[in-house]
Amino acid sequence: MENVPVDELGTVLMVWAHPDDEAYLAGGLSAVLTDAGQRVVCVTATYGEAGASSVPVTDRDQLAEIRMAELETALAILGVREHHWLDYPDGACAEVDQDAAAARIAALVEETGPDTVVTFGPDGFTGHPDHQAVSRWTDLALSWAGHRPRLLHAVTTEGAVDWDLAAKFGVYDLGKPRVCDEEEAAVLLPMDGVLLDRKVDALLSQESQTRELVQAMGLARFRAWVATEAFARPEPG
Repeated sequence: MENVPVDELGTVLMVWAHPDDEAYLAGGLSAVLTDAGQRVVCVTATYGEAGASSVPVTDRDQLAEIRMAELETALAILGVREHHWLDYPDGACAEVDQDAAAARIAALVEETGPDTVVTFGPDGFTGHPDHQAVSRWTDLALSWAGHRPRLLHAVTTEGAVDWDLAAKFGVYDLGKPRVCDEEEAAVLLPMDGVLLDRKVDALLSQESQTRELVQAMGLARFRAWVATEAFARPEPG
């Protein structure tokens, strides 16, 4: 499997479903890229208004506003200056017209001309239907686009997963991520020190999603849990 040095990824378009997906799955990669002066464009399909919250909220609209502000802070920490919302309903992406959603992503591909697109694989990493829908939209968009960038899916490696922790908090109750050998990953990014600090800061800034989790598991274990990112080419077929 071809290993792609991070500095050869070029302009990167990332397509995610909810605020915090970008930090959990690619916060370190985003920080490395932006530090190197490479362009990162982030797309988020929903405002995350249907998610649980670690902070008091009165309704979905309020949670959406909170998560929008949190994402803005997280992206600033990661150095990402370009962001697009798709404005789709949280928890209902599978019901969205697929062609219409794909057309919007295809337009962003044409507009940004990325060398690399990073998103979920068909598994959705956690099996979340919104994640899986975003993966389908992106595949369809790239099949239409005149510009054909490299496509990378967020994956994990066996050594990077704390399966006991994942089971305790129900992380993979809907489905498990694709698990690759390290040599199968096109990009493998283990983190420590300042880089990991920055990723964790981006996640902690999304307090509505992380505060209770960090309190429950402890900061040290949380840091270890998010300390490796891996991305692989789509599986054949």
